[in-house]
Amino acid sequence: MLLNIVLLVIGFVLLIRGADAFVDSAAALARRFNISEIVIGLTVVAMGTSAPEVAVSVSSVLHGAGGVAMGNVLGSNIVNVLLILGISSIITPLVLQNKTIKYEIPFVIFITLVLMWFGVMYGAINWVAALVFLGLFGLFLGYLYFGTAQETLSTKKVSEKSLIKIIIFLVLGLAALVFGSDLTVNSSTKLADMLGVPNRIIGLTLIAFGTSLPELVTCITAARKKHTGLIVGNIIGSNIFNILFVLGITGLVRPIGFEYSFLIDAAISVFVMIMLWLIAIYAHKLNRKAGILFLICYVAYLVYLI
Repeated sequence: MLLNIVLLVIGFVLLIRGADAFVDSAAALARRFNISEIVIGLTVVAMGTSAPEVAVSVSSVLHGAGGVAMGNVLGSNIVNVLLILGISSIITPLVLQNKTIKYEIPFVIFITLVLMWFGVMYGAINWVAALVFLGLFGLFLGYLYFGTAQETLSTKKVSEKSLIKIIIFLVLGLAALVFGSDLTVNSSTKLADMLGVPNRIIGLTLIAFGTSLPELVTCITAARKKHTGLIVGNIIGSNIFNILFVLGITGLVRPIGFEYSFLIDAAISVFVMIMLWLIAIYAHKLNRKAGILFLICYVAYLVYLI
């Protein structure tokens, strides 16, 4: 048990230090190429912090545990909004851009409904669904390139760091995030097992939470540094990446079974995104009240799981 506690502490240290380097490098990259933080959040940060979901999901289907892959994606998407945006908006108000409200949040709702449709129709995410997801992911990248990516920073401030240095620290920060997340998940899972916590609860909570740790630590760090564009872009981008890319790649490797219980989780994910969307339409930002509401909903979700 002592070894697992030590590994847990090391994992948290790597997460914190990695997030520091990753956020600073991502913000420097945005300044370097004079593009908005929301774009960096939707692409570089979102894809980078979603790396654990890819690893866990592919590994799960290869070991015949497709349910872990599906639960991981749906659980992570719920954690991303309720827990991570909840904590971040309590630390600092998060302003949402018009394009995020009009296009990106509705897109997450749409692709989650598409996931539900494939699950009901085929009982699995097969190669057909996987190809549809990857095609939609390509369209999303095209939208970013031709639309959002054309928006530049209002300031002409250029990063003082060289491009090579930025990329090196970006990669090192991401490596620390992924490795720290892996250490944290493994050690906390073993501790829970030693304490007699059922495997079902471990899978539905620790795995989904653990693979979202990079997003959590990155967003808290970004909130402290007032890089609010990175936070919103990271969460929306991660949720899109989780469904379209993670399930797309995983579904090509091996079909992922879709049980009835996942339909409920997917419906909760849709409800959570609609709640975020309505708050965004009404207030155009997430403040402390919204953050507290999200955290209350997350506690209610955990009670439902138990």
